Amino acid sequence: MGGTRYDFGARESRAKKVGYASKSASEIFTQNALRMAHESMNPNGVIFREARDSDVHPNTVPIILGLDVTGSMGHIPHELIKDGLPKLMGGIIQGGVPDPALLFLGIGDHECDRYPLQVGQFESGDEELDMWLTRTYIEGGGGGNAGESYLLAWYFAAFHTKIDAFEKRGQKGLLFTVGDEPGLKTLPASAIKEIMGQGQQTYTHLELLAEAQKKYDVYHISVLHSGQAINADVEWKQLLGQNCLSIEDHREIPNVIKKIICDKHKSSGLGTIPVSDATNTGLDNIEML
Repeated sequence: MGGTRYDFGARESRAKKVGYASKSASEIFTQNALRMAHESMNPNGVIFREARDSDVHPNTVPIILGLDVTGSMGHIPHELIKDGLPKLMGGIIQGGVPDPALLFLGIGDHECDRYPLQVGQFESGDEELDMWLTRTYIEGGGGGNAGESYLLAWYFAAFHTKIDAFEKRGQKGLLFTVGDEPGLKTLPASAIKEIMGQGQQTYTHLELLAEAQKKYDVYHISVLHSGQAINADVEWKQLLGQNCLSIEDHREIPNVIKKIICDKHKSSGLGTIPVSDATNTGLDNIEML
């Protein structure tokens, strides 16, 4: 996966044709009407999702974006498909990182949801990224158990991804979860087996965070749109420190992610091109590599 190009002009034309800006979430996210996850995003039986280098993308920068698809956060995928996703990809590439490979995860609650984890593929092309995002089932679940399963993103990243950036260059990927709740603290072996098809060990959230951090820089974006979210943000800051990024307006998610990625790769010099070379192409007609 990830062997195609991000073409901003083609994406803009397709968005107008499909009607992303005007259609409702139920019209765009068609799995919602079926009330089930798309078969291709079912993690059961998945061994690995891979972000591999290619002739088109010789220095892949793997990015995992875990979106909370429970009731209070289900509007965010809709905002991303309208205009947030091209802003994110365009900002990353124009910021000097030409080879981003983005994997979407849908995150729910493993204690009460039917589909607590949905997984896409690492992709770089505009059409492929739109496909995985719109295949996501916005279950709108979650429960009264004071948390969501953000730790599933850490579990999947740690044990079910292979990334050339880390294996070839010793360069960590970037993992972002987005939500407004605390994270659940335990992932039982029984839940892993039900979700993934196999699982013999129970993990705490701290164990899974440490495993994910071996090959990813882990961030959480707290969306502070309620008193409950503000309280959860305190806990996230205690856990992640400066890697907990707090925003009041969910429309800032693309800008926050873009800044983290571009700042990291500018400072490291890995996977970057001079910003002038990226911006001189012009955003209106850019065929994003």
